[in-house]
Amino acid sequence: MKLLKLLSYISVFLFLGCSAVYAQHEIDSSEIKWAVPALFDFHDIIHPMWHDAYPNKDIKALIGFVEPIKEKMAKVNEAKLPGILREKEDKWKEGLKELNSAAERYYNAALGNNEQEMLDAAENLHAKFEMMVRIIRPVTKEVDNYHKILYVIYHKYYPDKKYNDIKNVMDDLITQAEAIINSSLPERLTAKTEDYKKAADKLLTDTKQLKTALESGEPETIDKALEEMHNSYQRLEAVFD
Repeated sequence: MKLLKLLSYISVFLFLGCSAVYAQHEIDSSEIKWAVPALFDFHDIIHPMWHDAYPNKDIKALIGFVEPIKEKMAKVNEAKLPGILREKEDKWKEGLKELNSAAERYYNAALGNNEQEMLDAAENLHAKFEMMVRIIRPVTKEVDNYHKILYVIYHKYYPDKKYNDIKNVMDDLITQAEAIINSSLPERLTAKTEDYKKAADKLLTDTKQLKTALESGEPETIDKALEEMHNSYQRLEAVFD
């Protein structure tokens, strides 16, 4: 239930955020939504499996989920990531292999008569599902807000060398970088706070450096600063790998 509430909350939050970015940058809002509907739909099966059948050791119910799981898995396997998640494609594919393996283990357990194997398979499937959610879930709303603008810069303006368009959003980007520094990690990630803060400081420095480079008007200087800023963002995300 907690995961369902979290998904619902984030979906609403990101819908509002995406609408604002869409209006500002005139791009398809679906490109900057982190949601993968097929994965969220899979939660309709994972929730009763994990929160009802599993704790009650209801083996008959667990076996009954086999066909619905197969249907949901087929859709997850066909799902495409939105543009903003293109850099997570490799992690998504790796996670998808593990999720499929967990699903096969579940199907095989359902064919046997070993209660513990069925329970273990359900636990494993739930764990791999949550791993998939973590792959695409923003670490914090502040990081997500920064990424929305960075996505437009790096994948829309930068390829066409639209430096003036980049310059127009730099104040917003700096504000979001500052917000990252002032943000707190969720409880499950507090052990990574020190590394997060260091990476966030570097990201803010490089974001400001890009603004300075843009004012110079020198393409090589701008491109170098932009790539460094983008690399800093990737290092920030890598803290949670």
